[in-house]
Amino acid sequence: MNEATMSVSMAPKGRRISSGHLHRFQWFIVGFVALLSVVNYSTSGYFYNEGDDSSKDRFCFCQLQGTIDDCSCNVDTVDFYNNVKIFPRLRSLLVKDFFRYYKVNLMKECPFWVDDSKCAMRFCHVEQCEQKDIPPGLKGDVSSYRKYLKEVQTLTNCNEDLDVELGYLNTSISDNAHREFQKWADYDEAQDNFCISDDHEPGAEYVDLLLNPERYTGYRGESARRIWSSIYLENCFQSHSIRRKNPYAAMIPYHDMTQNEVCIEHRVFYRMISGLHSSINIHLCANYLLSEKSSMGFVSPTGVWGTNMEEFERRFSPQTTDNEGQHWLRNLYFAYLVELRALAKAAPYLRNEEYFTGREKEDREVRVAVKDLLNVIESFPSHFNESVMFSGGTSSVKVKNEFREKFMNISKIMDCVGCDKCRLWGKLQVQGMGTALKILFSGKFDDDLDSNLQTKLKPDNSQFKLKRAEIVALFNAFGRLSTSIHELEEFRQRMR
Repeated sequence: MNEATMSVSMAPKGRRISSGHLHRFQWFIVGFVALLSVVNYSTSGYFYNEGDDSSKDRFCFCQLQGTIDDCSCNVDTVDFYNNVKIFPRLRSLLVKDFFRYYKVNLMKECPFWVDDSKCAMRFCHVEQCEQKDIPPGLKGDVSSYRKYLKEVQTLTNCNEDLDVELGYLNTSISDNAHREFQKWADYDEAQDNFCISDDHEPGAEYVDLLLNPERYTGYRGESARRIWSSIYLENCFQSHSIRRKNPYAAMIPYHDMTQNEVCIEHRVFYRMISGLHSSINIHLCANYLLSEKSSMGFVSPTGVWGTNMEEFERRFSPQTTDNEGQHWLRNLYFAYLVELRALAKAAPYLRNEEYFTGREKEDREVRVAVKDLLNVIESFPSHFNESVMFSGGTSSVKVKNEFREKFMNISKIMDCVGCDKCRLWGKLQVQGMGTALKILFSGKFDDDLDSNLQTKLKPDNSQFKLKRAEIVALFNAFGRLSTSIHELEEFRQRMR
């Protein structure tokens, strides 16, 4: 009996199936079986063989889910807010002149060891910007002068001519006294700092961040390993011992951090440094030097850059990280939430900044864009609650000082990085994170918070001040974390 005869004979009595209906029925069965095959294949784990554990782990280790420890929100919430709302705004804001020019001293000597291991790779070099390209408002203390003019005009409230140049100086006080007063003011302000600021030092110069993007330059070997070893191994809190030989591992295994063995202050410190490290590693993998030659075989002046999936797996997969890689990626989200909270807390202050570069049209655009970004940041539903830290009386003062000293030490280690471009981005991101900590723990905001972590600080608060370099570092460092979370989603898509 052939298939057509069998199909007809199986039809209910009293009804006959036409050849056309039979043909369509056969194709329906074939299609249904094929659909079942596809569904079974896809649900077996994002297109990997269910029996192949290695391919399953290859995807799962960067697919994060659930609540972020020490915070009240989950990974999905951060992914949505960052990738849809925050990252696009930051990307368009950070190319503006106010944020792209960062003043930094890259000539300081390493304070801890003789550094004779300068990177010889041509991509380690920092491209200097031309003086003519630097916005006029950044070449001198023009912003302070501009604010002074407004104050004079407000106080006099008259139309008579003023000799502003003479009126700006108090001739009853010597220049030397002015310098001494400034030193006292800088010292008082430095007591709130969590990192070294060197933009005012001899040798500090403006660097165009767009000309010097953060990416893998070829800097590797003992010099690079010594940097992270020093950060991790020499900044442990006395109550905890080193339990891992691998300097790239977190200072305490993740499963121990979740227990009562580690207080929240120490845990936050460890997780922020680990999150920063993870962020930098993601940037290096997403912008990797694939070749120094062009597709034509000639040496390329700019190099060939792109995504390196193998390097990403090497740095984060369970097999190469003793199952810690996924926890390091979660620490990226934690560091992101801490800096997000700092921006929300300082939003009233940041809205009142002029973001002055001397280029009026762009300055207006920046002020509008910053306010728009801060509105989105303040609308985030589950901010990190910094009030749970350093709240234990006298002992907390000691912990806070220790926390601050160790972070200051890390900012000094950045001067030991042998690659100039790596040093640039390391110093910027550490200063940005240090500025976030200054905002959260200086105490200048704490009396103005309600139970919902909403800042009620008056915009004209004179107690809290940030230098331009701190503001630039704060936004750019947060931009690096935001970019890392966006790039992490790109890695997930590629692995699928």
